[in-house]
Amino acid sequence: QVQLVESGGGLVQAGGSLRLSCAASGRTFSRYGMGWFRQAPGKEREFVAGISWSGYQYKADSVKGRFTISRDNAKNTVYLQMNSLKPEDTAVYYCAAETTQRGPTVVPSASHEYDYWGQGTQVTVSS
Repeated sequence: QVQLVESGGGLVQAGGSLRLSCAASGRTFSRYGMGWFRQAPGKEREFVAGISWSGYQYKADSVKGRFTISRDNAKNTVYLQMNSLKPEDTAVYYCAAETTQRGPTVVPSASHEYDYWGQGTQVTVSS
C-alpha cells in the first residue's frame, strides 16, 4: 500500500508560481513512476506531467515551458514547479503513483494506469 500526501496548493495571481509537493510512503518509491493530474470543475481529470523511475519526464502540451516535474528519492517526494500560471490552470491537483515495471523512458498519461492517488490540493489562479 502506498500513501500519497500533496501539499503546496493555494491562491495565486496570474503569472505567479507555486510548487506542489507529494510525499509518498513505502520503501520502494524510487521504483515508482509518478504523475500529476488535475481536475477542474465540470471537467474530466487530465494528465499534467509524469516522471519515470529513471527520471525521464513527460508533460502535457498545455504546460510545456511552464511546469517542471522532479523527484527526490531520498525524500520519497515528487514536485511540480508551476510557473507563469494562468486562470485555466485552476483545478484540484492530484499526485499518483504507478508500480508496474516499465522501461526507463515510459511515462503513462492515462489515469487508469496509476495505482495510488493522493487526496488532491486546490490550485486557484486569479486573473
